[in-house]
Amino acid sequence: MGQIKWLVILLCCLSASSMVNAAEIKDSESASHGTDAASHTIVATYDFPGFKVIQFDLPVLSVYSYLLVSDGEALMVDPLRDIFTYLETAKKENVTIKGVYLTHSHADFIAGHTEMVKALGCSIYQSKKSGVSYQIEALKDGSTLTIGNSLIKFIDTPGHTPDGMCALVFPKGKTDVPEMMFTGDVLFVGSVGRPDLMGGSISAAWLASAMFDSWTNKLSKLNDAVKIFPAHGAGSLCGAHLSDEPSSTIGKEKASNPYLKYTKRSEFITALLDGIPEAPQYFKHNARMNQEGPPLIDWHAPIPVEIKADKNLTDPQKYYMADIRDAKRYAEGHIPNSVNIGLRGRLETWTGIMVPWGADLVLCGGPAELKEALYRLHRVGYKAGTIAPETWKKANLPVIAGQPISPRELYDLMRRGEAPVIVDVRLPAEWMALRISTILNMPLTHLAELSAQLDPAEPVVTVCNSAYRSSMAAGILERNGFKKPRNLEGGSEAWIKAGFPVFEGVKADKGAVAAPKRQVSLPERISASELKRMMMDLPGTFEMADIRPPEHFRDYSLPGSKNVDIADLIDNAAYLAGSIPLVIVDRDGSIAMSVGGILSQKTKRPIKVLYGGLESYWAETHESFGILPSSLKSIAPSVQTPAKPAAPVPQSPEQPPANQPQAPKKKSAGC
Repeated sequence: MGQIKWLVILLCCLSASSMVNAAEIKDSESASHGTDAASHTIVATYDFPGFKVIQFDLPVLSVYSYLLVSDGEALMVDPLRDIFTYLETAKKENVTIKGVYLTHSHADFIAGHTEMVKALGCSIYQSKKSGVSYQIEALKDGSTLTIGNSLIKFIDTPGHTPDGMCALVFPKGKTDVPEMMFTGDVLFVGSVGRPDLMGGSISAAWLASAMFDSWTNKLSKLNDAVKIFPAHGAGSLCGAHLSDEPSSTIGKEKASNPYLKYTKRSEFITALLDGIPEAPQYFKHNARMNQEGPPLIDWHAPIPVEIKADKNLTDPQKYYMADIRDAKRYAEGHIPNSVNIGLRGRLETWTGIMVPWGADLVLCGGPAELKEALYRLHRVGYKAGTIAPETWKKANLPVIAGQPISPRELYDLMRRGEAPVIVDVRLPAEWMALRISTILNMPLTHLAELSAQLDPAEPVVTVCNSAYRSSMAAGILERNGFKKPRNLEGGSEAWIKAGFPVFEGVKADKGAVAAPKRQVSLPERISASELKRMMMDLPGTFEMADIRPPEHFRDYSLPGSKNVDIADLIDNAAYLAGSIPLVIVDRDGSIAMSVGGILSQKTKRPIKVLYGGLESYWAETHESFGILPSSLKSIAPSVQTPAKPAAPVPQSPEQPPANQPQAPKKKSAGC
């Protein structure tokens, strides 16, 4: 950017933006960098008639666990793998833990159910739909359990996963209105669980629809005063926009939860599928481990013998070297091509996001840091070798010193028009809300591939809120061959504290620069006859995605169409690219229109939706062909066919409808 252009923008921003408080840019990421964030803490103890609930929090994973206590007995709810705080609390309370209850099959952490069984010999209570490989007390809709003077009633609430269950808790002998409810990942404070973690075994739209039913037909019918206790808080990737409040009530969620304001199924599905944060790659592996029963850990094992100091450790193709020290010490000197995943932060989550599952991971740090890191990585199923910085230096192997740039130095370079390329590695929503200057946005999770757009020979400055992610980003650029990656010291928080100007995309008053108005694009609706003409006259000039379940696609589909899972259609960038139209078809056009609306906001590619879906297409173009395909017949009774009706097939109320994919046994189930 030239000096004159920069000065013009600077003058526009200075009047108000320079007064932004640094606290405004803090997030759940930087909020979890304290020394206590990696330890289980007790949030509060809630007293109810006949029982009490102790709520535990692990900030670095945004996980809530619970101990339900009543008359000398207790039930453990959603424990993590390191169970020691729970056991110590139970001992202090002088209660016996009678069992472990898992609200659903978790994916964002390794659950502590097998560790609890080893320590206490207690039972595991879990939905019979879970399809797990270990022994459980299988729960179904309406199952009950007594703990001391409390009665627990389990209700089937699929949506986040097929096996999701909530637990209503009553005082024994008073079962008209529950006092509280464990909601797992079905209902959060201010949000609901994401429905896209099944990896294609069940469509995200089907689970979103099931979530709509769980809320509409069950949870919303409860008394407004019922307190809810979820499995996650702000910062969790199991949903979007979670509140940092640890509990709520049904009434409060009815009034304030943005997802619950949608009373039409299609609108609810659209809202739930739009804006879901990307799921870390480790989720599916954690889910599988939890399904199989996590192997037991020797928590007192000594730190493994150090990896031999060798130049091979600097080869990104052979090892993933993670330096767990703070950004300052990392910048002072680190092993070449190592990435700074700081211990004082979300080590577990960022390791799971950045380090490929099965990679040869090596941690670099001091003895105490390595001990803590190895312990914490058990929470997400990672193992690692270790090496100390001193060991590397004693071997006379090369060390790279980073060159962090201070806010003042960067600001002066920008004023002179000499600033290097600046890359904000936060999420797009964070970047749009508040940022320094007109800088690039390359989210950290995709920086490795996006950095191909940059010149590795030129200097690059990375920026985030607190310098935690941007220090990590500098290491990723180094692994990609960049010669001069620099990290903004203290991040945007330090920039704001120094009084330098920012762009605010949320506010437009008092002279701040507002984000540009969004142009809202909507998909084009096409009729069955129009689509038929395109198929006959213009083959090869468009792409057609059929988003129905695979068995319905096999039963009947349009020539040239491709069966695509809804979540993949929304998230896969390949469907956003290109200039030829993308035509989306489903059964009746409702879900296709919702998906088309989401895609239209993400791409300039023409998006078309078959109006009325395949039901209308069949009715308009195939009536003379005779029998209606079963995949349309079972869910389109209004379309008349000469086929003789078959005898009804009875279904269990706990199974998905016959026209939807069945929840497979022994499949990973989300978080």
